[in-house]
Amino acid sequence: METLEFAELKEENIPDLLAIYNYYVLNTTATFHEKPLALSEFRELVVFADSKYATYVIKDAGKICGYILLTQFKKREAYDRTGEITIYLKNGSSGKGIGKAALSYVERKAREQGFHTLMAIICGENERSIYLFVRNGYKKCAHLQEVGRKFGRWLDIVVYQKLL
Repeated sequence: METLEFAELKEENIPDLLAIYNYYVLNTTATFHEKPLALSEFRELVVFADSKYATYVIKDAGKICGYILLTQFKKREAYDRTGEITIYLKNGSSGKGIGKAALSYVERKAREQGFHTLMAIICGENERSIYLFVRNGYKKCAHLQEVGRKFGRWLDIVVYQKLL
């Protein structure tokens, strides 16, 4: 963990992050995309015109092991102090405290940007992600049943929230 670094996204990082994301597309219900994304499609998800929102690259011992997004929750002005956070770790990188460190980092960045509330929208069967957010002070505030379908199964979404 001493070698963990966080940095704002650079253009040259995007292909590495895409590889991480497409693993989840093909193998899990962590994302509801069903087909791997092209570089241009993925770029739209991780590059933001508004500097309030950002993608942070996570490196362990100098190698990219994941990323965390701080994005817009809703497009209406009244939601401007609420952000949505998403974490993706490279397959094999979970269980090492990286997610906890990433949450701590992005919460600090969110406070600096004036956010009041952070939301995490998670597939209901993603127990590791749910555990991470609960363990770090997020409270369940919604459960939407059977709103997505992937791998021939109906999937729930749960929403976790933390007031900063």
